[in-house]
This record gives sequence, C-alpha cells and structure tokens, in this order.
Amino acid sequence: MGLTKIEIRGLSVDFAARRGQHLLPALRDVSLQIQDREFVCLLGPSGCGKTTLLKCIAGFIEPTAGEIKLDERPVEGPGPDRGIVFQEYGLFPWFTVEQNIQYGPRLKKLSRAALRAVSAHYIRLVHLEGFERHYPNELSGGMKQRVGIARALANQPEVLLLDEPFGALDAQTRERMQAELLKIWQVEQRTCIFVTHSIVEALFLADRVVVMTARPGRIKREITVPTPRPRDRTSTEFITLYREVDGFLREEIEKASAADEGGPVE
Repeated sequence: MGLTKIEIRGLSVDFAARRGQHLLPALRDVSLQIQDREFVCLLGPSGCGKTTLLKCIAGFIEPTAGEIKLDERPVEGPGPDRGIVFQEYGLFPWFTVEQNIQYGPRLKKLSRAALRAVSAHYIRLVHLEGFERHYPNELSGGMKQRVGIARALANQPEVLLLDEPFGALDAQTRERMQAELLKIWQVEQRTCIFVTHSIVEALFLADRVVVMTARPGRIKREITVPTPRPRDRTSTEFITLYREVDGFLREEIEKASAADEGGPVE
C-alpha cells in the first residue's frame, strides 16, 4: 500500500423517483481515497447507498456530480481493470466450473493451453480441484461463490469489487469464506472494496472500515483496523472496536428508521 489506487471526490447520485418528478438522493458529497492493495469495507444501514457507490466505481452508474479516478484516470464506464462479485453468484448455469472461469479470458482470444492454465491456477487458488467439470447446480453456495471470485480474478483486474458476496451463506460457511478470501487477497495482491451489513465481517476482513450515514449516503467515519491478521473475533481488542463501530452504525440506523419519505436505495 501507499499509492492511491482509487480517488473519489464530491460524488453525488440522484435517482428519479418511481412516481412524480422529484429526485431521490442516494449519495451526497462522498470523498474517499483507497490505496493500492488495500482492503476496504463499506458498512452502513440498509438503503444508505453502499451498493450504489460500488456500482459507481464499477462504472455501472454515472454520478450526478463529482468524479472517480482509478490510477488517475476518470472512470467513465465498466472496464476489465475492475472485477465484480455479487451475492447472487451470477454464474452461467450451462457452463462448467472450468468454463465459467475461462469466460473472460476466452474473450481475449487466448489459446486453449493458456485458458487451461488460467482456469487451473484459479481452481487451485479457490480449492475446487476435482470440480472442474461440475455445473453450478451441482455445487454448494460456498463453492459457487468461490467460482464467482475465481472468475472475476481470471480477468486480471486491478480492483476487486464485492457486493455482500457471503450474505446468502450460513454462518459457518460465511466465516470459512471470509478466511479463504483473505488468503486469496494476500496471494493476488489486489485492491478490494467489500460491501457488507456485518460489523464482524468488516472488522475481520478490512484494513479500513468506511461507515456510511443513512440515506443520502455520506462518509460518517473511517476506522483503521489496527490488529494484525489473522484476527480473533473474541479478543478484547476486536470486541472494543466492534462496540465503537456499532455505536456509529446504530446512530444511522435510528435515523434511517425515522425517515418516512421515499424507498430505500441499496
């Protein structure tokens, strides 16, 4: 870390309301710097715009105001320098594990040997040896998400964007996947931005936790996690930091509950 990888300045996003002509504010004046190879978690109440911010970084949503730069270049749309992993897996059901991972590299017209090398590398990285020829409906939820991570990484992105990728998993699988993701991140040395509702997940994974306000989303606090990895979720230091972050988050959840206009913007 040290070099700025992503710079967000004065970012605001408004959406047209479903009814009427007024605009629904999702994000307001968000400014944030993310360093090269840093692992950052976005945390906030439902509807605060965490996913909207992630989609702006991905280039899927054009901001109403402000700008995002990646390596000092403006983000003007999706690009291969950003890989995305969603909660819903997003795998092609008619492709095997191997074929799903090869999908992006195949578009670059790599040779068969190169494609096999890419898929073999990432299958080993996510510990799916022996499942190369299996289809998504033959895999568990955790295995599907491993394929999703491998497929995103196979494109060699500089930034990995993860939108609550473990939200649909049971508690034990979720904890196991968190540990696996950290191992992958340490091997691959990518910049990671991870959206979550879970304070424990954020504090276990992140170098820095960015707490967002209730809608419209702003940056409320940036908390650097000082404890080295692997982190003990039961340690005094972890629990103390949890309570601090929980206090910030509860303030915003109460504000969100009190708001009575419009629907949530996720």
